[in-house]
Amino acid sequence: MLRHSWPQAMANDETAMALAEIPATPEQTFAALVTDEVECWWGSADTYLTTGWTADLRAGGRWNVLVRTADDRSLPAGGIFLEIEAPRRIVQTRRYDWDHPMLGRHETTVAYLLEPIAGGTRLAICHGGFAGFTGAAPEQANDWARVLGWLQRYFGAGGPVRAQIETSRSWVPPR
Repeated sequence: MLRHSWPQAMANDETAMALAEIPATPEQTFAALVTDEVECWWGSADTYLTTGWTADLRAGGRWNVLVRTADDRSLPAGGIFLEIEAPRRIVQTRRYDWDHPMLGRHETTVAYLLEPIAGGTRLAICHGGFAGFTGAAPEQANDWARVLGWLQRYFGAGGPVRAQIETSRSWVPPR
């Protein structure tokens, strides 16, 4: 049984960390993080929607995504997978290909650690590389808490809530 139903996040000046218990296996959680399944859960109509996910799932492989904001801007982001150890670990770079208000086009590193627990997966995220960018790590910690909440809701009781998410979007994710 999962012990904590809420995502937890914290940050210092250089690193954001977040933790949540996801009601899905590590394999399911891993797939939700690195395949086009991302488009089914990562975002909301009042913040942004994730579209155009592509990924070459190997160390050295690239990943790219488009984020469509609530005010209909398309913002590209991407990076390189540094480590892929399915279904336990993902390390990747992340860079906005637009002028993010706090980070510009600065590259950061995100590490995901997936640990099997009774009833699902403990997912820990460590996002680093914010030295010199005042306020960016706490902002990212808040963002990661929101993202982990979306992931928890996606898997929700009884499996993915894909139909609810797709119905709320004006586009249909690629299959």
